[in-house]
Amino acid sequence: MSSHLRSHAPRGHPRPRRPAALTGGAATLIAALLATGCAASSSAEVSADGPEFSSVRFTLDSRGTIEISGGSRTAVRAAGAYPVTAGRAHRFDRPADQLLVVLRHWPQAGPDRASRGRTPRLMPPSEGAAVETGFLVDTPNRVLADLDGHPLQWLDRDTIRVDTTNTAAGDLVRLTLSGPHGGRPGHTTTRSVDRTCAHVDNGINRQVLLPEVETGTPVADARAKLRRLCLDLQYASRPGGARPGTVRQVLIPLAGRWTASAELPPLDGAALPGRAPGDRAPVDPSRPATVVVTR
Repeated sequence: MSSHLRSHAPRGHPRPRRPAALTGGAATLIAALLATGCAASSSAEVSADGPEFSSVRFTLDSRGTIEISGGSRTAVRAAGAYPVTAGRAHRFDRPADQLLVVLRHWPQAGPDRASRGRTPRLMPPSEGAAVETGFLVDTPNRVLADLDGHPLQWLDRDTIRVDTTNTAAGDLVRLTLSGPHGGRPGHTTTRSVDRTCAHVDNGINRQVLLPEVETGTPVADARAKLRRLCLDLQYASRPGGARPGTVRQVLIPLAGRWTASAELPPLDGAALPGRAPGDRAPVDPSRPATVVVTR
């Protein structure tokens, strides 16, 4: 099983082909990613005369091909690629001074997988292995993440996940990180640390009070409700169903069967017993909640 990586090199320079491969079922992504060479600093400091972080874009297609482009693509380095099943997330190692991007995709195209994005309802995660490919981004300042042109959130040496396993055949998903923000060139920002969930063990299932989320809810509002529950989250992008850039639906994985999740709001308008807003439900923290953003 393999994922493909491409990088946009400056015009006039040949672009070497360096495919990424998975070996041994869960091995790391092979070395060099970017045509210019991808080197990340171990420090979050940047000198006053050093380059500022401008932007970097990750583009994924339904076949698992990943392209990296943008003026700051040399600030990106591979963090590995690992098979994951039943919607679970791989636990990547993220240095405290780096930002982690995790892209979930299929290892290869298949007729049943490529057609999923054309169904009106997001399909549950497959028991077959998807792949999570990680990238570390070296930026000392906060950056703005947007998905398919719609702002998601500001990131400060944090983790952001994007799930493309329900993408329709031929579709592209684009995650863009833009900066700098939060200080003059050559100065780092002070990181704000949220310790609200420091006491929560994400290896143990627990009960939560399911929040109310309406179609068209601002992304920031939905994210805040999930973070108050100390749930990890990932983003997905789907066309239609709400105003572009707002929430189409939130899926919260429930403990027990891997197919079970609370759909907020349910697309057919009727929530199953125990899965409605205000109900207490057992959640599986190893599976991130999904915020579906309208494309």
